[in-house]
Amino acid sequence: MSMRNTLDVTIDPGSGFCFGVVFAIEMAEQILRAEGQLYCLGDIVHNDEEVNRLAKMGLKVIDHEALGKLRDAKVLIRAHGEPPSTYRTALENNLELVDASCPVVLKLQNRIRNAYGRGENLMVFGKKGHAEVLGLLGQVNHDATVFQDVAELDEDNLPEKISIYSQTTKSTDKFYNAVNWLKEKGVEVSVNDTICRQVSNRDRELRNFAKRFDKIVFVAGTKSSNGKVLYNVCKSVNENTHLVSRTSEIQTSWFQKGDKIGVCGATSTPMWLMRAVKEKVESFSLHG
Repeated sequence: MSMRNTLDVTIDPGSGFCFGVVFAIEMAEQILRAEGQLYCLGDIVHNDEEVNRLAKMGLKVIDHEALGKLRDAKVLIRAHGEPPSTYRTALENNLELVDASCPVVLKLQNRIRNAYGRGENLMVFGKKGHAEVLGLLGQVNHDATVFQDVAELDEDNLPEKISIYSQTTKSTDKFYNAVNWLKEKGVEVSVNDTICRQVSNRDRELRNFAKRFDKIVFVAGTKSSNGKVLYNVCKSVNENTHLVSRTSEIQTSWFQKGDKIGVCGATSTPMWLMRAVKEKVESFSLHG
C-alpha cells in the first residue's frame, strides 16, 4: 500500500435515518423490488440523493393534487403522517395505501384528536406548512395555533388556558422555552411533550461528536429543516464544520495533512451518502 497522506475520517454512528424513515424506505424498497413501481405522497425523506436513488427503482413522488386525480393505484404514506382527508381520497379513488406513518407521529395524532374532542384550546409548537403539522391540523379541523417562535403569537391576546403539543422533530429546549414564556405571561399551560427522543437526543450526541475532530463534514439535503438545525449545533461547538448535500461539494482546501475528520448528518441523511463522503475525503492526496 502506498504511503499517501490519507486523512483519518470517522462517521458518526448515531447519524442518519431515524427508525420511522428506515421503516418507510424499507417498505418502499420491498414493493419496488416486487412490482417495479410505487407512488409516494410527498418526498419520502428530505434528501434529494435518496429520493433520486428510489426514483431509479420506480418510486414516483406525487402531491395532494395529483393524488386527487389518481385511480386504482398503490400509494405510500411516508413517516410524516397524513390528515384524515388523504384516507378519504384513497377510499373514493380506490387507492391502496401503504401506510408508513411513524408510530410516534400516529400517537401524537391520536392524542391531539382526543384533546380536540374534549374541547381543549390547542397550540402546536411546529413549523407552519410542514407535512407532519398539516397531518396534525387535519385531526382537529385546523382549529389550533401553530408557531415555532413566540414572536408569532399575539402577546396581547393570549388565551387563559391552553394545551400545547409539539411537532415530533422539534428541539426540546426551544419547546420548553416557549412553554415557560407562555406561563410567564399568565397562561395556564397543559404541557404535552410529544418530541421524539431519537431526534431530540441527536442534538447532545452531535455536540459530543463534533468536539472530537479538527474538521466536520455535515451531510444534509437542502430541504431538510432538521439538517439546518443540526448543522448549526455542530458549527456552535466546532467552527470548522462544512455543510454539503452531495460529494461533489467537498473541497480539498478545507483539510490539512494530519486532520482528524468527522462525518455526520441529519435524520434525513442516508448512511450510504455519509459513506460516500468519507470515501471522497479519504481519496484526497494532501501534501506538505
